[in-house]
Formats: sequence, structure tokens, C-alpha cells
Amino acid sequence: MNSARTRISAVAAVALLAAGCGSDEGGGGGAGGGGAAKAKIAFLMPDTASTRYELADKPLFEKRLKEICAGCSVLYQNADADAAKQQQQVDSAMAQGVKAIVLDPVDSAAAASSVQKAKAQGIPIIAYDRPIPKAPPDYYVSFDNQKLGKAFAESLVEKVKEENPNGGLLQVNGSPTDAAAGLIKKGMHEAVDPSGLKLLAEYDTPDWTPAKAQDWVSGQITRFGDQIDGVVAANDGTGGGAISAFKAADAPVPPVSGNDAELAAAQRIVAGDQYNTISKPIKIVAGAAAEIAYAFAKGEKPKGETTLFDAPSKLFIPKVVTAETVKKDLIESGELKAEDICTKEYADDCAKLGIN
Repeated sequence: MNSARTRISAVAAVALLAAGCGSDEGGGGGAGGGGAAKAKIAFLMPDTASTRYELADKPLFEKRLKEICAGCSVLYQNADADAAKQQQQVDSAMAQGVKAIVLDPVDSAAAASSVQKAKAQGIPIIAYDRPIPKAPPDYYVSFDNQKLGKAFAESLVEKVKEENPNGGLLQVNGSPTDAAAGLIKKGMHEAVDPSGLKLLAEYDTPDWTPAKAQDWVSGQITRFGDQIDGVVAANDGTGGGAISAFKAADAPVPPVSGNDAELAAAQRIVAGDQYNTISKPIKIVAGAAAEIAYAFAKGEKPKGETTLFDAPSKLFIPKVVTAETVKKDLIESGELKAEDICTKEYADDCAKLGIN
């Protein structure tokens, strides 16, 4: 009898130990069950108009997550600038049992309902790149959009004023449904409004679409002609659209700003078509997002370094890049490769800047 009791006690002890191990591995809330060591994390990006999401954010997020959690997996989807499609992707991710959602919203206002749904199911949601002001997520990680908008606009303003202190500017903003674009726009105005330069006209670019920016700038070239001494563009896509408009009109291209340090923008800067961009070491912000998402998956609650729109936040400060600093800030930093920038078409331009 004592022997039987001993065997039963031993079995019970093993069962309790196994239950305890399973609980530890689960480490983190959210629907769908499963352990944090094998957590599925959604990474939902907004569009393909900005090439960075497919070429940089996605692979860098996946790489960092694998480094810190070999058994974790990433559920990646891109909404193609469709807010309704993105909401469906959030619903699908929750149905598939993700432990956390990293969301770069197409429409910052529309994304509020996705935040509320996720919170109702106990799934942490991290806003990435673009904030969600109307329903604070569990965390927000991005670059400081207002500061970067002011930085590239100030750089462009200084360049224009060197050539014409009383010159005129066009301002091409980002998408009106993107709260980050609103912050960038605010920063741009902080540089443009007190500059003494004349703001001829400005435009909010639907979905950040370069072709729409190009169409609008084409109209302004017809309207203002040689009064346009510079274009403050909110990102490399809209800046590229503006440059295309001047070239299509067979007009001199004035200084044009940008943001995101896309490969095409780096080539335009090397060639002298685009004046500046913003170096965004996406490896840093994507890596931080992976670390924060995994912490939430384990049941932790990472603290923010600051707060933005009532969400704990981690905001990075990037650099302005011009032709003089491309080599140092984009190539030597590892953000882009010289061989990718300096293709045959740009080889001579690179050589002039000492880029081999």
C-alpha cells in the first residue's frame, strides 16, 4: 500500500512539474495559447509605395526576432494602402493565435478599431513607424517624425536661401490619413514658416503615392514657373515624384528634400537631382520593435523612454544626408552598399564624391 502511494505521489509530482513548465513557457498573454519560445508575431505593413517596408523593415524585423527567439515566427502581410484590407489582416492574425501584433497603420484613425479588438482579446499591439492617436496601443516605436521633418526642411531651406533669400517653395506632405505624416508636416512648417521664404502652395499626398505628388507638382510648375526655388517633400517617394515633374516639364530641378534613404534617393542625391534625405537606420527601429514584441509575448510590459499620444514610446533621432555625407552616413554606416548605389549609370557621379 505504501509503495502504491509512493508511485501515485511521484506521478502527481511529475504532472505538477510538467504543468509548471508549460505555464512558464507560455509566458505571455494573448489569444491562441502556445509558448513564448514558439510565439507567432504579426508584422503588418501599410503599403508598397515606400519600398523600405519590403526591402528593409520586413527582413530586418525577421532577422532580429530570430536572433532573440529561434523558435518564433513572423506573420507578415502588406495592406497595399488599403485600410479595410489591413483591418482584415489584423483580424486574421488574431484568429491565427499571434502573441503580439506590430502594426504600421495605413489609416491612423481607422486603426483605432484594430487596437481595441486586440486589447479586448488580450493581444498586445505595437504601433510601428506611424502612431495611432485615437486608441493608444500598448507601445509605439518609431523615429521622431516631427524632429526629422524639421531637420530635412531646415537643411533644404538653408540651401535655397544661399541662392535666393526671397525664394519660393512648394511643400509636398505625406498622406492625410497617416498621423506620422501629420507630425512630419508639423516639423516641416517649423522650418519653413519662419524662414522668410514664400510658401507658394502645399499638398497632402494621398497614400504617399509618388505619381500623385508628380501630378500636383506638374500643375504648380505650370502655375508658378521659375518662382519655385525649392520643394520640401516629406519622403523620397514624393520627392522623386517632384523631380520627375520638373524633368517632364524640361525645367531645371531645384533643391528637393526627401526622407527614408531609399536606394533610388541615394542615387538621385549622388547624381545631383535630389538635395537631401533622412538616414533612417531601419535595422535599429525594426530590431527594437522585434525586441519589444517578444517582451510582450513573454508577458512583460516594456517601459517607454517617452510618451506619445498616451502610448509608451521609443523614438529614434535620424540624420540628414546630402551628397557630402552619403559616403559616411549611408555607406560606411552599412545602411546601403556602394555597389548598389554606384551602378554603371551613377559610377562617374560616385567617383566625384569619392565613393568606390
